[in-house]
Amino acid sequence: MPCLLAILVAAFPRVAIILLYLLTDFFHGLYQSLLVPILGFLFLPLTLLVYTYLLRSHTPLGTMQFVILFVAVILDLGLVHTSRRLNQ
Repeated sequence: MPCLLAILVAAFPRVAIILLYLLTDFFHGLYQSLLVPILGFLFLPLTLLVYTYLLRSHTPLGTMQFVILFVAVILDLGLVHTSRRLNQ
């Protein structure tokens, strides 16, 4: 069941952000202003979820965490590139 949830979050990150914001306190108290979450929602939603999760875990950011964040950025940029190619 958790794997299915992870696949759904990766497939629909904006829906997951809205649900997490409305139903939990996942985003509350982490950001000084709303600029980072709004920009993350618009441009890199999966990266916003991963970055917020890494901040919430309260562990020091090591190499593995940066690799996971880098993979999230690559997936977000790949999804943007794929949608542009399909629209042409």
